[in-house]
Amino acid sequence: MKKNIWKLLFLILLSINILVLLALSTMLFIAADQEPIPKTNISTDNMSKFLIRTEKQDLNQLINHYIEKEGLDGPIHYRVLLTDEVELYGEVEVFSQSMYLKMTFEPEALDNGDLILKQKSLSLGDVKLPVTYILKFIRDSYKLPDWVIIQPNEKQIYVSLQHMKLKSGIRVKVEEFNLVDDQIAMKMFVPVQ
Repeated sequence: MKKNIWKLLFLILLSINILVLLALSTMLFIAADQEPIPKTNISTDNMSKFLIRTEKQDLNQLINHYIEKEGLDGPIHYRVLLTDEVELYGEVEVFSQSMYLKMTFEPEALDNGDLILKQKSLSLGDVKLPVTYILKFIRDSYKLPDWVIIQPNEKQIYVSLQHMKLKSGIRVKVEEFNLVDDQIAMKMFVPVQ
C-alpha cells in the first residue's frame, strides 16, 4: 500500500511539473497580439518635394542622436549602427545581470516609402532564445515611437516613415536604402500652405 501511495504522489508531482513547463513555454514562445502593418498612404499633395541623398555615417549620427534625445533607450540601453546591414547593439538586464545583445537586420525599402528591417542574426550573451521571444521582449520593454512596429511573428521591424511626425507637417519617404553601396536616398515633403 505504501508503495502505491508514493507512486501516485510521484505521478501527481510529475504531472504538475509538466503542466508548469508547458504553461511557461507557451508564455515564452508565443508572440501574440501583433500590430498589423499600416496600409494607409498619406497624401503628399500640396507639398514641395526634395530629394535628399546621404551616407551611412551621417545617418548613424542622426539615428543615435534621435534615440538619445527622445529617451528611447528604456530598460535596454542600445545604439544603432549602419554597416552593410542595420545592427542593433544593446545591454539587457536579465535577473540582475547585464547581458550583451546584438541583432542584425536586412533593410528593404518599400514602394510606399516605408522601410522593413528583416531580422538576420541575433546573439544575447550565451543564451539561446527564439528570435520571436527577443523581439517581443524588445517591443514590450522599449518606449518606441508609434511608427516603429515590431512584428515578432514575421521576425521583422516595420518602420512606417509616412506616419513619423516631424515639425511643421514635414513627411519623409525612403526612396533607396542600399547600405552595401552606401546609397541612401529619401524624399522630404514640405507643406506649402
